[in-house]
Amino acid sequence: MIAVFAQAELEVSRSQVSDWLKKDEDPEQQPCDDRTLACYLNGLINEMRGKKEGTQPQPEDKLDNNIIFRKLKIALNLQADDILEILALVDIKISRHELSAFFRKKGHKHYRVCQEQILRKFLHGIQLKYRDDTETEDKAD
Repeated sequence: MIAVFAQAELEVSRSQVSDWLKKDEDPEQQPCDDRTLACYLNGLINEMRGKKEGTQPQPEDKLDNNIIFRKLKIALNLQADDILEILALVDIKISRHELSAFFRKKGHKHYRVCQEQILRKFLHGIQLKYRDDTETEDKAD
């Protein structure tokens, strides 16, 4: 994770990352602010897709579920069918039109706010898809 932050030109310590990842009930747990999470997601894009030439995108000061969803989509190089397949793994069925509404700009007449449940289920679906792929590869070896 430290290397991913470094991809977005943010230096963090092992103890900072450890504190961010602790459970909520742990007294040493520290919240991760939006700007830091945006740096991580930008670093993830750079790590997975390669760094773009020139100036790097500035991290957002305020994140919402739509921005997080969009950055994960970019980092993982997912197309609409891929996302719908991931959502189907966690029993969420939405249309392509509903999905595209999450990725529109605020103010667009078809823009739709991504609810917590959709993002949470998408993250769970990513976990299932990529863990299952990894486990299948491990068993084949």
